[in-house]
Amino acid sequence: MTAKVTVADVERVAELAHLKLSPEEIEPMQSDLNAILDYMTELNEIDTTGIEPLAQASELMAEQAGAARSGLRADRLEASLPRSDVMPQAPETDGAFFKVPKVIER
Repeated sequence: MTAKVTVADVERVAELAHLKLSPEEIEPMQSDLNAILDYMTELNEIDTTGIEPLAQASELMAEQAGAARSGLRADRLEASLPRSDVMPQAPETDGAFFKVPKVIER
């Protein structure tokens, strides 16, 4: 395995992801990230000539099982729950909308 991800890379990614890694967590994270990159390199060596790309695995499942038996429901418009039934169950609301904690600090 060739080291691709440095300790500085791990610290920068952790900062961008708003993760607080302890000093003991940095080395295992570096190892895990390098293992992922090594595996991606291995996957890139596979000959995929003649293989059609898929946007989603469900495309392949539908093709193999037949669209009628794929288990996917039809996409159709349905009525939602009445607000008067839902809002009383919310932990916090202003009566019209759910209130949620702020998650983006920057």
